[in-house]
Amino acid sequence: MDTFLDLCELLDLPRNATVSFSGSDPILPTRFKLAETAAGVLGAIGVAAGEIWKLRGGDDQVVSVDVNHVAAALNSFRYHRIVDRMDPAERFSAAAQTGTTAIYATKDGRFFHTHGSFDAPGMCAELGVVDPTPEKMAAAVGQWNGLELEEHLEMLGRCGAMVRSADEWAQHPHGQALAEVPVLEVLRVGDSDPEPFEPAERPLSGLRVLDLTRVLAGPTCARTLAEHGADVLKIGAARLPTIEAFDLDTCLGKRWANLNLKEDDARTTLNKLAAEADVFSEGFRPGVMSRFGFSPEALHELRPGIIAVSINCYGHTGPFAHRPGWEQLGQSVSGMAYEEGSNGTDIPRLVPAAACDYTTGYLAALGVLAALLRRAQAGGSYHVRVSLARTGMWYMQQPRVAPSTPLPDEIPTREEMSQFTGESTTYAGVLKHLTPVVQMSSTPTRWACGSPEPGSATAAWL
Repeated sequence: MDTFLDLCELLDLPRNATVSFSGSDPILPTRFKLAETAAGVLGAIGVAAGEIWKLRGGDDQVVSVDVNHVAAALNSFRYHRIVDRMDPAERFSAAAQTGTTAIYATKDGRFFHTHGSFDAPGMCAELGVVDPTPEKMAAAVGQWNGLELEEHLEMLGRCGAMVRSADEWAQHPHGQALAEVPVLEVLRVGDSDPEPFEPAERPLSGLRVLDLTRVLAGPTCARTLAEHGADVLKIGAARLPTIEAFDLDTCLGKRWANLNLKEDDARTTLNKLAAEADVFSEGFRPGVMSRFGFSPEALHELRPGIIAVSINCYGHTGPFAHRPGWEQLGQSVSGMAYEEGSNGTDIPRLVPAAACDYTTGYLAALGVLAALLRRAQAGGSYHVRVSLARTGMWYMQQPRVAPSTPLPDEIPTREEMSQFTGESTTYAGVLKHLTPVVQMSSTPTRWACGSPEPGSATAAWL
């Protein structure tokens, strides 16, 4: 896997580690090698976790990654269900009937991806749409030129993006800004004493992770750390909307406490938690956490040696950095949706997976592991930075499935992926879900608990 070797070189991880990859694309109905590309990230995660394990006195491990399992993991929320309840696929099929999050033609012959985010009625109202349907949304978007609509929604703080080709994005100031940084950044932000690893049961046993993220990429990062033994405390807020189907998927292995950071007492509590944390992961736009007093630099002063993680849609510099965004918009601006629609000759469409979301989350987790290794040997506080749009650009740089190779008609069914599933007890019932992708010979990956009820935990470390 070229992506595996590239990431090992980027992060100074052993390239000769014992890693076994099985399976190959196409597994999903796309020419993008989505599963093979993401498998490289997961293989590097296994190597980094293995290196930490050796620093704890453990032996060399064999890391195994099944590319078929990876393909399922890029649609992870679609493979879980609560017994005797409507499954996620049915929920999202019902939501799609409103058409609030989809690609439509604009007046000037371009295409635009609308996104309802957590306030679809508010976004629709800005477009003059009441009781949305795909037909109404298409008519409303068709009254705008593509760039004008993008700028209009940006001014209102709403989500949406004009679909661009890879070449067009490469000429755009923001595309150029993203091209100047690697797909994963691990930046040293301050000095501190080394923190060697002590013997423990699992690679990340005793590591404390604060997870202040929502919806897929950020939560996937923390879930990945949990499967290697980290104590993950998710910090949500009762006032913030969320999506249960995604929470059930990405909160395995975590506890969940609610804090309203607009309140002084809540910020004081988070301050105390961060002072004893190893990782502080957030998914806000640049500057938001700084206003609350939790910038990477402030976290370093509070807790020298901390690993700060920042995950967003458009990256951390450039003219789009302040914009809100989601998986679909990362695909739309980077050229993925344009290419998936037959190089623009047809209507652009998304790839058949939440590839930017899940892969960005895995990249963030890999960055944390690399930073922990650096901290153990050289000390320091670190800032891990990833973004959905940059991940989309990374996918665009990878090889494609050959045109002569037939593609599957659909994504694999739940039955076809049943060998990669397990069960956990959650507040909502017994959850059937995918198991962790990375397999370790000496420290098997697992989640210590099922997905928690929102706000059910105390905001304190175990």
